[in-house]
Parts: sequence; C-alpha cells; structure tokens
Amino acid sequence: MPAQPDVSVVIPTCGRPHLAVRAVGSALAQTHRDLEVVVVVDGPDTDTTDALAAIGDDRLRVVVLPEQGKAPNARNVGAREARGRFVALLDDDDEWLPGKIEVQLALAAGSDAKFPIVATRLINRTPRADSVMPRRLPGPGEPLSEYFTVRRGLFYGDGFIQTSTIMVPAELLRRVPFTVGLRRQQELDWALRAVREDGVELLYAPEPLVLWHQDEDRDRISLQNPYDEQLAWLRDSRHLFTPRAYAAFTLSVISSMAAPGRQGRHFRELLTEARRHGRPGTLDYLTHLQIWALPPTVRARLRDLVVGRRTGPVTTDAPQPVDVA
Repeated sequence: MPAQPDVSVVIPTCGRPHLAVRAVGSALAQTHRDLEVVVVVDGPDTDTTDALAAIGDDRLRVVVLPEQGKAPNARNVGAREARGRFVALLDDDDEWLPGKIEVQLALAAGSDAKFPIVATRLINRTPRADSVMPRRLPGPGEPLSEYFTVRRGLFYGDGFIQTSTIMVPAELLRRVPFTVGLRRQQELDWALRAVREDGVELLYAPEPLVLWHQDEDRDRISLQNPYDEQLAWLRDSRHLFTPRAYAAFTLSVISSMAAPGRQGRHFRELLTEARRHGRPGTLDYLTHLQIWALPPTVRARLRDLVVGRRTGPVTTDAPQPVDVA
C-alpha cells in the first residue's frame, strides 16, 4: 500500500457480512487500483470482521467502532481514517461497476475547482425492473436544490444524488461531515451543505456506474418514514432550498412519509407548509395528491412501469448501455 493512495473507499456496515463482502469486492475490482478500502464496522460484529479477514487483500483496512453510531457517524470516522486525496463512499448494500473510480478521477482532473465533487448515474434495481437515475443532469445555472427536488414527472429520479455515487476530496468531507442522527436524506443534506462551500463544483459522470439494490424484502434506511423528524429537519434547513425546491420537497418526499398513516391533518399541514414557505407548481400539487390517493406498492409498480425497463442482469464486468431518455 502506498502511503497516500489516490482514493480511499469508505464503506459503513453492520450485521450484514455477505453484503459487506460483495461491496468490498466491487471496490477492490476497480480498474484504477491505487486505492484503499476502509470498512467501518458500526459496533462489534465478529461475523463481519471474520468475513472481511478472509478477503486477503492488503488494500483493505477494517475499523471496528466500540458501539453503534449509525451510517453518518461511520462515514465521518472513515473520512478521518482515509489516507487518499479523495474519498469515495459506498453503502454496504450497493455495488460499483469496475470503471467507476477511473471515470471519476478523470472528471476531477479536468475540473479547475479546488473541491470537485464527482457523482455518477446509477442503475436502480428493483425486483420488477431496472431504471437509470438521475434521468437528467443539472442544467446550466440551475440551482442544485431545485435539481435535486423539483420533478418533471410524477415519479422521483429526475434529479438525484445517492451516497454510493459520490467521490469527494477528503479535505472537504472532513470540513463538511455527514449529520449524525439524521435517518433519511443523508446525502441530500450533505450535498446541499457541501456545495455552499467556496471552491466546490459538482460534476456528474453521464454513464451509470453504481448498482443500487432496492431489495424490498430487507430493511433499508430508505424505507423508514420518520415524518416528524424529517419535517423538523426540512424547516431547520430551509436556507438550503430555494422556495421552489422547498415546496417540491415538501409535497413529494415529506408527503410520502406522512401518507402511510393517512392522517388528514398531515395532508393539510404539508399544503400549508409548501404555500407559506415555498412556491409550489402544478406538478407539486399533483404529486401530493397521487401520493395520498395511491398505496405505496401501487405507486412503486406504476413508477417501474413508466420509467423502468426490463433488462437482463447487469454484470459488474463492464458498464451496460441503458436508455436514459
């Protein structure tokens, strides 16, 4: 191992040794080999440490935390442990295609910014279909809060950033850590704060280089619906959003967290919130209505039907062409 590899891959994990091994394998299989993989085990976990020890690659380091602090804390620990100039984040239930880091480093090298953040598109894999997200990239001069939140259709994924797609200068990640204790929207919260720093440029690789496994038979953070907590975060973070973005996020993401409880007061509360502090558009109202009118399982099937496509298995041998129109 060189004293300072180009990239430190940070993978938080807890209690999922088979997934951690798969994620580590996709990182070690990168075509750019000058990297280290730092797995932060979130609390004592013999099964995971034993499984990782069997990999036998000297580019792998394992850090075991004395107690659980959840993924944002584990990522921050990994950033402090990182020896590379860049940190690439990888959730333990995702995979990378082999050329991801090579493509991202090339994009970073072509940037004049002090802190180039490089994200990629991803393949969103559900049991029913694959789709590519984000479906579009930011437009010239488009506020990033609006790119991430304002939909051009009734389903999410137009503008998007996901943790496992992000490669960021280690110095910036230490300066702008993840918010410990936040259960949902961890990468959105981080990205909106990070892009406000001087010298930051957000770049996207146009090809999908990450497999985002949306398995519906296991627990995932993205399935949690902490409505009160997320509404409080949104209100505290209003300065990070334009009025247009604030309304769009309120009537889509926060609405989807409230809808399973079907409490009419939340339906009205969110409409009031969006109007009072934001600038909702017609599509935001339609999104809010369809979220409350249709059960989540029906919306998921409709989304896959409209924006997804059946594909054969996408292997990790090489990026596969996927229609993003």
